[in-house]
Amino acid sequence: MGISERIKELRRGKKLTQSDLATEVGLTYVQIGRYETGKSSPSAEVLQKLAAALDTTTDYLMNGSNDEVVSAQLTDKELLSQFREVEKLDQEDKHLIKTFIDAFLTKRKIQKLAI
Repeated sequence: MGISERIKELRRGKKLTQSDLATEVGLTYVQIGRYETGKSSPSAEVLQKLAAALDTTTDYLMNGSNDEVVSAQLTDKELLSQFREVEKLDQEDKHLIKTFIDAFLTKRKIQKLAI
């Protein structure tokens, strides 16, 4: 799968139209269509905006699956499995989980500062 298919797949996964995505990254839906059909390739700047809008990395958009990279960096297999399950949730649930994680990490940082 190439970059065009990954952009389209991620956009559809977020239930965005080409117009929705175009608005988020400051382009026209025609240009998004060109990226998705492989008729054009995004610049580095646009690639970063697309990655942010699609909740992914530029590396994933360009090169595909980053499971191996994540697996190499994350040694706790149970945690990795849980993150994969979280990725399957809808955006609202993902946001809630991210909020919980952020709150927990912030609490730990504050506790360390108090010691």
